[in-house]
Amino acid sequence: MTAKYEVHGSVAVITMNNPPVNGLGHSTRVGITDGLQKANADTAVKSIVLTGGGKAFSGGADIKEFGSPKALAEPNLLSVILAVENSSKPVVAAVHSVCMGGGLELALGCHYRIAAPGCSVALPEVKLGLIPGAGGTQRLPRALGVEPALNMIVSGEPVKSELLAQIPGQKLFDKMSASAESLAEEALAYAQAVSDTRPLPLVRNLPCKHPNGDAYFQFARNMVKGMAKNFPAPGKCVDAVESATKKKFDEGMAFEREIFTALMFTPESRSLRHIFMAERAASKIPDVPEDTPKRDIQSVAVIGAGTMGGGIAMNFLNAGIPVKMLEMKQEALDKGLGIIRKNYEAQVKKGKLKQDKYEQRMSLLTTTLSYDDLKEADMVIEAVFEEMGVKEKVFKELDRVMKPGAILASNTSTLDVNQIAAFTKRPQDVVGMHFFSPANVMKLLEVIRGEKTAKDVLATVMAVSKKIRKTAVVSGVCDGFIGNRMIEQYGRQSGFLLDEGCTPAQVDKAMEKFGMAMGPFRMGDLAGNDIGWAIRKRRYQEKPNMKYSKTADLLCEKGRFGQKTGAGWYDYVPGKRDAIPNAEVVKMIEDHRAALGITPRKISDDEIVQRLVYALVNEAAHILEEGIASKASDIDMVYLMGYGFPIYRGGPMNYADQVGLFNVVQSMQRFAQNPLDDAAFWQPAPLLAKLAAEGKSFN
Repeated sequence: MTAKYEVHGSVAVITMNNPPVNGLGHSTRVGITDGLQKANADTAVKSIVLTGGGKAFSGGADIKEFGSPKALAEPNLLSVILAVENSSKPVVAAVHSVCMGGGLELALGCHYRIAAPGCSVALPEVKLGLIPGAGGTQRLPRALGVEPALNMIVSGEPVKSELLAQIPGQKLFDKMSASAESLAEEALAYAQAVSDTRPLPLVRNLPCKHPNGDAYFQFARNMVKGMAKNFPAPGKCVDAVESATKKKFDEGMAFEREIFTALMFTPESRSLRHIFMAERAASKIPDVPEDTPKRDIQSVAVIGAGTMGGGIAMNFLNAGIPVKMLEMKQEALDKGLGIIRKNYEAQVKKGKLKQDKYEQRMSLLTTTLSYDDLKEADMVIEAVFEEMGVKEKVFKELDRVMKPGAILASNTSTLDVNQIAAFTKRPQDVVGMHFFSPANVMKLLEVIRGEKTAKDVLATVMAVSKKIRKTAVVSGVCDGFIGNRMIEQYGRQSGFLLDEGCTPAQVDKAMEKFGMAMGPFRMGDLAGNDIGWAIRKRRYQEKPNMKYSKTADLLCEKGRFGQKTGAGWYDYVPGKRDAIPNAEVVKMIEDHRAALGITPRKISDDEIVQRLVYALVNEAAHILEEGIASKASDIDMVYLMGYGFPIYRGGPMNYADQVGLFNVVQSMQRFAQNPLDDAAFWQPAPLLAKLAAEGKSFN
């Protein structure tokens, strides 16, 4: 049982005890209703306190039960809240630390609420593509007022209890305790004080009106529509809260439930729930137990003060971890330091960072021109030029100077981490930490596990990634790891589409309409077309039989490397990132097409999207098969956090699951018939073919 029952004098105390956030799983729900029955049957008990043990009142639904029959098993949350409301003795919710989702809905069902200061209060269901489903849209507007309640429900963001207690006329909290430490004692005293009060107050009986209802809700709808065009839930939150002001309570509850149930089956909600679970699963490595000892990381060294090195350093400075940055020349150090200062000063100017915080972060940064000054760092990350000879020199030096047990990390985006580790006498301490540019902004961190990387090194890097607020995904060693290996196939298909009749703008628009942050050609211009060119040149030697479009090579031969040169697939005006189509580039594509004897054809947006996305999916299936990624959801996290894949589609693997793997394979077989495409690539990966044949999915 994950709820405890105790009696203190005339007060029964029911304490939820389901760490870490007292999720309202079936066992906890049974514990609450059993406790209520016991208390109501005991003549010595006059009132009841409901609270949470540990570090939360309740964070809401138990994620371990997501999507399982247990989540709906009686007593479900609605039944628990009804049992609380129907208690013949007053129930006082003593809320602290975290009171969110179903936890807040449960508290709203209690007769009274006493809150500790500093408690984070929220109805975050909208972040999972849902609306609150146990009365949140009906009770919170009655307890807090329509406008503040709707703001909380639509944003899903937490608000501190002491701020909510200051809202004029609010009835969410009947009392604030002096401190979190005194909450239990004050709740007992409050429960005794209200033990004889009758009739018992119910939030459901409070009036719920807005003086300018129609105008206000129309305004709210317009605001929400502009901000959440691809997500249905925020607009439905407005509908549900409006119903609280216009319908009787029970009718409003039925309406809320109807909306909640319908949203559960939308692809957007399924995608958001998938991401919620996938983000938590990414930190779990099958053969590295959670209790694996971790190395102590008190200080970090960064090799290289360029764009990547500076961005990497900022992550650690933001987390309060001292950084020593090394460069070979003073001018390179000064330039790197200047960029870090400029980045922080821009945040100060926008009001996102306080001046004292900026100064505190900069005080944690020191610089050096000597490897010997790094010897005391607990972790070192190199961010030097992406060339194996350069990496070799760096790692031999690090092997010489770093103390035993220090973690040696490479920010390589494609190179062999096993080869890098072999440059040292301590390959067990070597790991890849592939940050994405700009490193101080992008959430993704690919953690590359070498053949000899120690388990405690992996566990430590995963823990450090949380500290610096990154979503870390573990990848095995292969060319390009997870993300860049897949993007190469995406890029190849983009080239074939140009050969067959598309323009760069048409391809980009189709992908952006699908939801990508930017299409493949705008992305190439941003990253630098010369980077892709260098990889292709290597591929032409390594895999002479692999088919490529040569259009991108022609572009690079003209020196059109992208935004950094002001010209790539598009033209760029200095200081702006707007992509302006260039007639000469279109002519170059048409001339190349004619030279190949290809008659252009009309290509639909649907075909563009399918070829590009299914290219990602098929390569990802090979990655899974080879054990480079341990689960499909990790691949989704890489693409959501690092490559601008639309959140509401849940990542390429989740999207393929929703389309149906049978349908994906059918489309791939159709693409294989195209003489201008690469028929060999469109042979479904064995894992994909097997899952499709069995009617199964990746996730």
